[in-house]
Amino acid sequence: MPAHVPSSARELITAHGGRVTRTRVAVIEALRASDHPLSHDEIGAELAAAAIPHDRVTLYRALEWLVEQGIAQRIAGGERAWRFELRREDAHRHAHFHCDRCGQILCLEDVPATASPALPAGFELDRAELVLHGACADCGRRGVAEGSR
Repeated sequence: MPAHVPSSARELITAHGGRVTRTRVAVIEALRASDHPLSHDEIGAELAAAAIPHDRVTLYRALEWLVEQGIAQRIAGGERAWRFELRREDAHRHAHFHCDRCGQILCLEDVPATASPALPAGFELDRAELVLHGACADCGRRGVAEGSR
């Protein structure tokens, strides 16, 4: 019988032995509602739009705790800014596409990020990330249109 999978943000935090705070709950809900990884600023804007008081430091701490607990994961974005998304309960790991022109990061659900490189003796792999870089469809079309002028 499969273990109970927490369905609410509160249950998820409690299952990881954490203190349920308004910010942690709101961050999980914002990440759960998004179809793409969010930056710190985007999460802050979501919280502000929902009239949830927060400050940058509290938001950083909430995100750090979620990552440490394996609830969320960081994805390297452009301009040295991290993006965040919830980790999936199953073993599915997917790649991401980073548009170097507009900064958008998209989840590539059909591209597994299961690279298992041969590591030197004594090394142990904790996680791997696959981020593809280029131009998204919109930026690619704009580039072609600008080049034809």
